[in-house]
Amino acid sequence: MTIKEIQEEIIDEFSMFDDWMERYEYIIDLGKSLPIIDAQFKLDENLINGCQSKVWLYSELENDTIKYTADSDAILTKGIVALLLRVYSGQKPADILTAETRFIDEIGLKEHLSPTRANGLVSMVKQIKMYAIAQQTRLQN
Repeated sequence: MTIKEIQEEIIDEFSMFDDWMERYEYIIDLGKSLPIIDAQFKLDENLINGCQSKVWLYSELENDTIKYTADSDAILTKGIVALLLRVYSGQKPADILTAETRFIDEIGLKEHLSPTRANGLVSMVKQIKMYAIAQQTRLQN
């Protein structure tokens, strides 16, 4: 699936919920289904700066696509990371770099987070794109 198609799928899923408590519960459930990150990647160098909670993000190139793995010590943040990985993991670096992360605004996520969590979300997206730049450079060399 393309990044756009995955985002449309997420937007459709969130439209089924009547209120934000149900959406928060769904995000938390998504976090519980996030595959456990290998302990070797839970390093300070993989921590995302700007997040209120600890978020580890690691990427590796696999058949010209980027596979992301992540974890967080906060359950809501872990769910947000799961959403981002669903959108971007398994995609080509160029596609990640040109994609707009519009599902966040479409489902109203950013406006329903505390300012510090919203800043953390922006930092996560930024780090995903930074890894994409690094992996694209690797592909070109």
